Amino acid sequence: MIENYRKPAAFELNDDEASRSPRAKTRQRASHNIKFEADVRDGEVVCPPSVPRPSSRGFRWGSILLSALAALLSLWAGFAIVTLVEEFFRRSQALGWLALAIAGLAGFAALAIIIREIWALLRLRRIEHIQTVSARAINLDEKSAADETITALSAIYSRRHDASWGLRSFEEHRNDIMDPKDRVKLFDRLVMQPLDEESLRIIARRARRVTLLTTVTPVAALDILFVAAQNLRMLRELAELYGGRPSTLSTLKLARMVIAHLAVTGGLAFSDNLIQHIVGKGVLGRLSARFGEGAVNGIMTSRIGLAARDVCRPVPQAESAKESLASLLRELVKFGTGANITEN
Repeated sequence: MIENYRKPAAFELNDDEASRSPRAKTRQRASHNIKFEADVRDGEVVCPPSVPRPSSRGFRWGSILLSALAALLSLWAGFAIVTLVEEFFRRSQALGWLALAIAGLAGFAALAIIIREIWALLRLRRIEHIQTVSARAINLDEKSAADETITALSAIYSRRHDASWGLRSFEEHRNDIMDPKDRVKLFDRLVMQPLDEESLRIIARRARRVTLLTTVTPVAALDILFVAAQNLRMLRELAELYGGRPSTLSTLKLARMVIAHLAVTGGLAFSDNLIQHIVGKGVLGRLSARFGEGAVNGIMTSRIGLAARDVCRPVPQAESAKESLASLLRELVKFGTGANITEN
């Protein structure tokens, strides 16, 4: 019986032939059908995407051109002011000193505006940094990140009367929480959630105003200007609510970040089914086209507001805790006592 067994032998496999074998083809064809699912864990938060950083591709001639033109324009303005002051001095000493004082006041105001813009941009960058650190504290349960988040947010909201009660309550129960991520979540619940309620009121008020005034405005060009102005004012209000220092450049940068967030999350894509779900099936078909345009503009303003809240909020929220667009739009269609379109 032992002699019937095959003796050990060595075989040399050819890779080309093995790859052309039917079994290998089946195995190779089946490997393309494998799908990997994302590992989503409960309680994790995702930080909103920041403004895409430009990749270095050598010299940017467009930036050099704009910088050179701006420098040349500044030199021209300075030379024109100096020439004007000298001309006033030739005519009269009093007029010369008056012109010099006015020019100095204008220069001081311009310097103050530049400092304010730089400070607002630094404050916006600080909010972005706190978002990243707080997300790491919640996801990884990191103590240093949690302490840095709480210290930074306490410094931001320490002089806010609307956050004083939440800060006092957090300090009373701070030592009772052992886990760093739970400490950040406690701060979020006591301090940030009241601000979230106010942010929803801001978004609903702006969206309701856009809906009503777009409906009654007869000129389409005025609609575009009005919607853009209301959205920018909403961005400024939300940034100020969550601790930002809104200015011209920081508001434009925030708008760019909101657009990037909407592009990543797919918030710009909505259909008529959502409108019919909120307003009522078939209602838009029986009403005027102007009201339909107003409803669409109001929905877009609401979506932009929710994206701006995600960008401005120092502590990112979990997806399950975020306010949905449908629930916010239910507030949009309440044209009752809360709708005051004359409010600034």
